[in-house]
Amino acid sequence: MRVSPVALGTMQFGWTASDVQAMQILDAYTEHGGNLIDTANMYGGDQSVESFQSNKTRVGVSETIIGRWLHTHNRRHQVVLTTKVRARMWEGADGAGLTRRHIERAVNDSLQRLRTDHIDVLYAHWPDPSAVAEEWLETFADLIRCGKVRVAGTSNFCGFESFGDLLTPLIRLADGDSRYARIRVEQPRFNLLHRAEYESALQSIARKEQLGIVTYSSLASGFLAGAIALRQTPNGTRAKHLAQYCTGEGWRLLEGLHHIARDRNAPVASVSLAWTLAQPGISSAIIGADRIDQLAEASYAPALTLDPGEMDLLSRLSWRSSKAEFVEW
Repeated sequence: MRVSPVALGTMQFGWTASDVQAMQILDAYTEHGGNLIDTANMYGGDQSVESFQSNKTRVGVSETIIGRWLHTHNRRHQVVLTTKVRARMWEGADGAGLTRRHIERAVNDSLQRLRTDHIDVLYAHWPDPSAVAEEWLETFADLIRCGKVRVAGTSNFCGFESFGDLLTPLIRLADGDSRYARIRVEQPRFNLLHRAEYESALQSIARKEQLGIVTYSSLASGFLAGAIALRQTPNGTRAKHLAQYCTGEGWRLLEGLHHIARDRNAPVASVSLAWTLAQPGISSAIIGADRIDQLAEASYAPALTLDPGEMDLLSRLSWRSSKAEFVEW
């Protein structure tokens, strides 16, 4: 499965990007050769609230927008479409989690919203401590066998918060029994302000097991794109996530990015992404653009090769870890 080095994240669709803006962003992304569209069934409401009760009338809106765009533009065959399951989507005991009953209903709902007969990559969005791995891996395998899903993936299954490595046991289960889906791609949080989650263990696992790695929060809610002016107080919908980066060390990293961007006559976002894409094992980096100009700035990254001195500078200024921006639904 061939994917673009810059993936289009759609958490903002129905939240900070209106339906019209979302359609324009999808148009611009695909017209410039992008093919990897990343969403999740929970996306659509105010993701900074992290509450199903606050957002239950909006869950699924991102998928609905994408489905409308795919239908009206006849672009399904041109894109790799990924979504996620795990979050609470309806009331009741089976309204969330990684049980067979939840997964099957949630996937059917996603297919209806996306107006498609298959999902290219279905991710388990984050671990469910109460779930039985054999049950949900078998459910994923059944969905693959019946053609509703092409590839199984996970997100936040190796090094996220206190979970540790939950990925290797899943791979070993599938290696030993064909009833279970083999995980082919993991989606970790990885950027210049949060390296440890990928580099501590996942990087070596991914290379050994030939896993695709698609990073999220690739621009740290916009901080690594220069969304905040140097040494200014963040505001807006993502201010609480950005505040942790507004320290002396954070500003020094941002200054380093600006310095390289000026030397290269390139957008700050593209410099940040170029560093990420140069790391061993990275397949694609997700960016969540609210506007077409933000998308354009990120699109320079695949053609930008930083020299060893620039890579070393950014690595020296980078952080090992930072607080998770979005924790649980």
